[in-house]
Amino acid sequence: MTTLDTPVLTIDGPSGSGKGTISRLVARKLGWHYLDSGALYRAVGVAAGWGDIDLADPAALVRCTFDTEIGFRDEGDELRVLVNGQDATDELRTETAGAAASAIAAIPEVRAALKDRQRAFRQPPGLVADGRDMGTVIFPDAAHKVFLTASAEERAERRYKQLNDKGVPVTLAGLLREILARDARDASRAVAPLRPAEDAVRIDTTGLGIDEVVDRVLALMPARPVGPGA
Repeated sequence: MTTLDTPVLTIDGPSGSGKGTISRLVARKLGWHYLDSGALYRAVGVAAGWGDIDLADPAALVRCTFDTEIGFRDEGDELRVLVNGQDATDELRTETAGAAASAIAAIPEVRAALKDRQRAFRQPPGLVADGRDMGTVIFPDAAHKVFLTASAEERAERRYKQLNDKGVPVTLAGLLREILARDARDASRAVAPLRPAEDAVRIDTTGLGIDEVVDRVLALMPARPVGPGA
């Protein structure tokens, strides 16, 4: 099987729709590789912060993108992200990193610089890629495409619980404002705006459990491969 013959399942959606959790579980069930594209943008944002780079300086951010080494280490239930050799997983999950990633993702040159990195994850036996433009820009030829949604209120509640469990002080109202602002920013950017691919299957995860969403995604696969996690 060549790289271009390798099947791809894209799972796109807004922040808090559950695409990261669902994508990783689906990849494990299928025995496929997994790409967390958002982590790449967050990693560049973290590296920019470490280097005191102005997020309003596109040229500096492009240089930072090329200079930043990003690696992943699978530790069973958790995927750790290494930025320039340092474990930056916890920092990547902060709202600050998310806001930086959203701002950086609006820069066409940064998106172009990360495109080949993302496509390099397409390796046999298959790839599950989650993000915001996986099905529209990065893997437009993917045979299987899903777009996850959920109400802004539920997405804020999910994030609130996640951060509270980690001891991060946040308010539900503040998170809801941030999610609505990010939705608007991601949907209105000139390059690769957040939107479903025309051939994507939409799944509203509002009120659904994780296992139910995973089952719905797997049911869309015409021939479910048997992988080590199945």
